[in-house]
Order: sequence, then structure tokens, then C-alpha cells
Amino acid sequence: MPKKVLTVDDSASIRQMVTFTLKSAGYEVVEAVDGNGGLARAQADSFDLILTDQNMPGMDGLNLIRALRKLPAYGTTPILMLTTESSDQMKSLGRAAGATGWLVKPFDPQKLLDVVKRLVG
Repeated sequence: MPKKVLTVDDSASIRQMVTFTLKSAGYEVVEAVDGNGGLARAQADSFDLILTDQNMPGMDGLNLIRALRKLPAYGTTPILMLTTESSDQMKSLGRAAGATGWLVKPFDPQKLLDVVKRLVG
């Protein structure tokens, strides 16, 4: 059974790249266009890993992570930030919110796959 990944990003091109990269490696991918949509999808289904952008309309990535971490089903699920934000301050906010890891856009597809494989197999 393939591992399920939720990708949350308001950029259609980023969602397409993430989806293409992960599906080509055998993962099942579900997309959401913002934090509110991502939270709704996470509550309606179960995922092995969640990838989220930081800067999105409505609910941003940090608030999405905080909301997910409050749900029993996502207390230990790996959550990666995939964002243009690369400051140490933002990374420490991400860790405090419960992010498992941090990838900076533009991302290297092979690096994304390596990280995902390390986290969920």
C-alpha cells in the first residue's frame, strides 16, 4: 500500500512539481491550496506525511502545523515545511510549532524524495 502524502501550497506549479516528484516514486499524493483546505483534508483522511508552504492566504503553514499537532492522529506524523523562508528565526518558529523538517524553495526533487523516504519509507 503506497504511503499517502498531503501537500499544501497556494502555488499550483509547486503543487504540480511535488505531486509529480512523489507520484513518480510511488507515493499517493493529495493536494490542498491553503492551510484551511489542508486542515480539512487532514481531518477527513489519514496521511503518512504532510508537506506545507508557510506563506498562504487564510491559514499559514505555522498555524496549520499547530492545528495538526493538536489532533491525536497527527501528534507524531512527519510534517515538512517547503517554503522560500530560510531564516534561522523562521526555522526555530517552525520547530516550536512542531515541524519535523524544513526544505527551501526552489527544491531539488531528489532531495525531497530522500527526505520523504527517510521519514516514511
